[in-house]
Amino acid sequence: MADIKVLDGGFSTQLSTHVGEKIDGDPLWTARFLATNPEAVVATHLDFLRAGSDIIQTNTYQASVGGFVQYLGVSEEESLELIQSAVDLTRKAITMYSKETRGNGNIPNNKPVIVGSCGPYGAVLHDASEYTGNYGPEVTPEVMSTWHRPRIDALTAAGVDFLALETIPNQYEARALIELLREYPNTKAWLSFSCSDDGKTIVDGSNFQEVALDCYKKAPSGQIVAIGVNCLAPKLVASLLKGVNDKAERRDFVPLVVYPNSGEKYTVTEGWKREGTSWQPLEDFVPDWLDLGVQYIGGCCRTYATDITKIRYEVNRWQKKQANSVRNHVK
Repeated sequence: MADIKVLDGGFSTQLSTHVGEKIDGDPLWTARFLATNPEAVVATHLDFLRAGSDIIQTNTYQASVGGFVQYLGVSEEESLELIQSAVDLTRKAITMYSKETRGNGNIPNNKPVIVGSCGPYGAVLHDASEYTGNYGPEVTPEVMSTWHRPRIDALTAAGVDFLALETIPNQYEARALIELLREYPNTKAWLSFSCSDDGKTIVDGSNFQEVALDCYKKAPSGQIVAIGVNCLAPKLVASLLKGVNDKAERRDFVPLVVYPNSGEKYTVTEGWKREGTSWQPLEDFVPDWLDLGVQYIGGCCRTYATDITKIRYEVNRWQKKQANSVRNHVK
């Protein structure tokens, strides 16, 4: 039976329940709180652990040496220390959770792992290009690799279990990251894309399945644990993933990762806003995604710890159904 791992949810969304202040729009986004309110960062991780997350991502999506130097006024060395501190804060939350659940044999996530969050180059441009992939011609694969490298160095040195190369908006950055992974032969990662509303393409217009599968095949053996999508409406997920594993034999099976947002749309003027009158909760889609071969599943923007609890419930129910089907087949 498939080993499904439940991720955490929208870090900024859950963090807002602890800090009670505006987070969206800040050039450092949630990464600022590594310096200003690390206790709230730990509390947010703990919320997701209590909700049933097997995987906790570091608060480093928008963390970068250049960003910390510019907006916090710290040195490059101090910036790298801040990135490493994100791993320490995640580890602290896991230690706290382990202590409070000691002796409880019923918890589903008794061995949580730490994943280093690595958002795209576009996230630091502050021009929404992480949702278009339209970087200027001066942003070559070499430039992107040079930008990503210090953060990956810091996260791997601090001991993350693997990396989340996430919300990648164009094929060139994805391919650059695959090549960059060769410099870290002992590091595993998932590769997750920012995709269009057409259900077929990455936001730069490239065909999602062609690029994602090509990256998966060309990656150093065993380093990419999954490919997939994140921060898109739940209703769009299946059309992007359908067909990847339709006729796959065990050796050809491609593990998939999915962590959509709530389905709301974000605008600078109005913030997050629900569109249309029909609304289907994220958790309703979970069984269909698992049937497609999703092995890593969680939430992104505008999803709370309560949403992870609902996802965990659906995952458990799907796994029980699969186990019963196997037993009945054996009989």
